[in-house]
Amino acid sequence: MFIGHFAASVAAKALRPALPFWACVGAAQLLDIGWGTLVMAGVEKLRLVPGLPGSPLDLYFMQYTHSLPAALLWSLLAGLVAVRLWGRDGWWIAAVVFSHWLADLLVHRPDLPLGLGGPKVGLGLWNLPMAEMIVELGLLGLVMGMWVAARRDAGLAARPAIGWFAAMLVLALVNALPGKPPSPAGMGALALFAFGVAIAVGWLVDRADAAQARLAGSPS
Repeated sequence: MFIGHFAASVAAKALRPALPFWACVGAAQLLDIGWGTLVMAGVEKLRLVPGLPGSPLDLYFMQYTHSLPAALLWSLLAGLVAVRLWGRDGWWIAAVVFSHWLADLLVHRPDLPLGLGGPKVGLGLWNLPMAEMIVELGLLGLVMGMWVAARRDAGLAARPAIGWFAAMLVLALVNALPGKPPSPAGMGALALFAFGVAIAVGWLVDRADAAQARLAGSPS
C-alpha cells in the first residue's frame, strides 16, 4: 500500500482542520520513512523478488519500524511531539501513524512481526493486485470527498486539496510503472523521495489555505 495510507491523513485533516496537513501526511508514512532510512543504513533488510504479485518486496527484517511494539512506540512518540505542538488534537497524529500498521496488516504478506521476534502476520491483499488497488483508491477517494465537503463548509477552496490528490495519483502511477526494481538501498531512497514530495505538496496546501484565510480576513 502506498497512497492508500494517506486516507488516514485526509480523514484526520477533515475532522481536525487545525492540524497542519503536511504533518498529517508525514504521520501516515512515518513508519516507512523510518524503514527507508534504516534500509539505506543496512539495519532493516529486504529482498527484491520480481515474480511476487502486487509488490516485489520480501520484507524479511523490519522489527524496528513495522513490528507491532515498534509501531506503537513510534505512534506514541509522534503523538507526544504533536500534542506539544498542537495541543490535544496532536493525538490524532498518533492515530494516523498507527493506521499505517493496520493498513499494512491488510495488504502485506505475513511479514509484520507481532513482537521483536516470533510470529509474523499479514492478510496478503498484495497477492490480488487489482483488488488491492481498488481498496487503496476507494479509501482515499472516499475521504477526499469528505474533506472537500468539509473545506467547502469552512469556506475554503477545493482546488488545493484536489491538486494534492492529483499529485498522489501521479506518484502512484510512477510507482506502478514496469521496470527492473532498484537495489534495496535504492528502494529506500525512492521511498523517501516520494514521501518528501507528498509532504511538500501537503505543505503547499497549508500555504494556500493560510493565504485564503488572510484574504478572507482582510478589510475590503
